[in-house]
Amino acid sequence: MSPQQPASPSSSGTAVPSARPFLDAIGNTPLILLRRASERTGCQIYGKAEFMNPGGSIKDRAAKFLLLDALQRGLIESGGIVVEGSAGNTGIGLTLAGNAIGLKTIILMPNTQSMEKQRTLRGMGAELRTVPAVPYKNPENYVHQARELARSLAGHAHGVLYADQWDNPANREGHVASTGPEIWTQTDGKVDGFVCAVGTGGTIAGVSAYLKQQRPDILIGVADPDGAGIYNWVKHGEIAASGSSITEGIGQNRITGNLAGARIDDAWNIPDREWLPVLWELIAHEGLYVGTSSGINVAGAIRMARHLGPGHTIVTVLCDSASRYESKLFDPEFLATRALPAPTWWAASA
Repeated sequence: MSPQQPASPSSSGTAVPSARPFLDAIGNTPLILLRRASERTGCQIYGKAEFMNPGGSIKDRAAKFLLLDALQRGLIESGGIVVEGSAGNTGIGLTLAGNAIGLKTIILMPNTQSMEKQRTLRGMGAELRTVPAVPYKNPENYVHQARELARSLAGHAHGVLYADQWDNPANREGHVASTGPEIWTQTDGKVDGFVCAVGTGGTIAGVSAYLKQQRPDILIGVADPDGAGIYNWVKHGEIAASGSSITEGIGQNRITGNLAGARIDDAWNIPDREWLPVLWELIAHEGLYVGTSSGINVAGAIRMARHLGPGHTIVTVLCDSASRYESKLFDPEFLATRALPAPTWWAASA
């Protein structure tokens, strides 16, 4: 049975029929048994196929609930403007949902993000502004610039929404209402662990809140790339990071509003050299053409499985498609200059 989703109201409380087909298609994604990871660990490891959402990623869920919340509260209506700072996927979800509702979308993105995501956003009709990638503490960070742009547009006749996926609790609550119940139902309540990387923190905070309510002893874990500080925060109580990663959209160095209070039990630091072979295996042997965060998530699930021991059921998230990272993942020079393992099939075809 599918989790119940809220209706799509406008600021006047009436339905928004034009938005329903897109919004209704978000969620209820299947769980896919990851055969190789399961065989290697003696556990049942499943990936939730979030790349099957209409906008192609798990961030469609955040976009849906951020917009529904704003519509319900009368912050915006058809004809209004949505502004967000995004590494790409939330921006894509907001743009498509906004198109369905009749909203203009302005996205600010670090210029280090893949050209695929930049082209996708522009192709969907978003106004995309790329800015230099600087740390969050810098006032020129893309998140701060998005917030200030939204403030400068205040007073628009149909409303202006700074979506704020980082600190807006509607992101986390969307996963409490949808992702968590779906996982519980799809595993018949037999899930022993859930693990994923942290970007905004909405997924892990919302899923853990729901699953812990159903079963307090379920293990919730973070898969953290190099350059991110959540591993050290979970393990030692403070943000600290070293190194860097080619992943995009994950790897957090602050406690966002959505992450604050998340019920996390453990964490694993997973460098690029560990998760990339897992990603190549997913593509070559599981038929799953998924992106960088999916690689680190499955590597995290393998770590959790080895921690728990054989016989357990573990769920992670297959966030989006490798098609959004092809210019990095399948560029021999890019990988070689970082001493990263190339796809296994390249050697076979040489």
